[in-house]
Amino acid sequence: MSFPERPSLGAPAGLGAFLAPGVTSFTDFVATAAPHLLPGRLPPGLPAGAGAAAAVDIPHGTTIVALTFADGVVIAGDRRATSGNVIAQRDIEKVFVTDSHSAIGIAGTAGFGLQMARLFTVDLEHYEKTEGVSLSFDGKANKLAGMVQQNLGAALQGFVVIPLLVGFDLHAPNGSGGRIVTYDAAGGRYDELLGYHAIGSGSVFAKSALKKRHNPGADRTGAVRAAVEALYDAADDDTATGGPDLTRRIFPVVVSITGPEGAVRRPEEEIESIVRDVVTGRTENPGG
Repeated sequence: MSFPERPSLGAPAGLGAFLAPGVTSFTDFVATAAPHLLPGRLPPGLPAGAGAAAAVDIPHGTTIVALTFADGVVIAGDRRATSGNVIAQRDIEKVFVTDSHSAIGIAGTAGFGLQMARLFTVDLEHYEKTEGVSLSFDGKANKLAGMVQQNLGAALQGFVVIPLLVGFDLHAPNGSGGRIVTYDAAGGRYDELLGYHAIGSGSVFAKSALKKRHNPGADRTGAVRAAVEALYDAADDDTATGGPDLTRRIFPVVVSITGPEGAVRRPEEEIESIVRDVVTGRTENPGG
């Protein structure tokens, strides 16, 4: 006696893929429905091998800094993107609010980094709408680690993207709840326990500045000032990091995150005032 063959239970095709119930991860859904849209999936025609990035003129983002303060955490980034020895863009934005209590900055291949930031933001929103609650900070950090790991194939060809995640942990038992997480190109995640960190080409100089200027007990204004000073020092020694441009009114993007306020991009007028104070001080004492 023979039985009819059971139909295959594959993923729904066409519009059905968007209407069928599924997992809470938007990234996993995209990986199934449209994997070519994920960051790090190289389009056909690009050269292969470790030298691929050098053979293609692609802008790179540079320096991002983050530091904790008494009530939370601050993240800031310069505005320059470079392509070899050329300034590709003077006012690119590399720091993004990703949900009510988190933000990321990206350094490395700008195109893949921007895609990663947008996809991460959508993923957090998708989870919250599906589950009715926000993902925990550790959940966000692990989710971003998985996305960085998915970019490993592109990273091996030179298209490296390194994010810096900051947030306010609403479930932290003690302290302010401000947290900083950094990553390597393979998706490894590392909690920064010193209270400050920097990524990108100017990170060595920015971290040296933060090592002396970081004050865990500072207020928000003091923390923003320390971040701006660190970016100024990075731009002073790293050609790929853009300093403040008073003529064009191009200033760093700064986001502060606290428990009551959540993630807030600081107004340009506030950052301009701090930048002008820093520039005035450096005119009198270039070393800071």
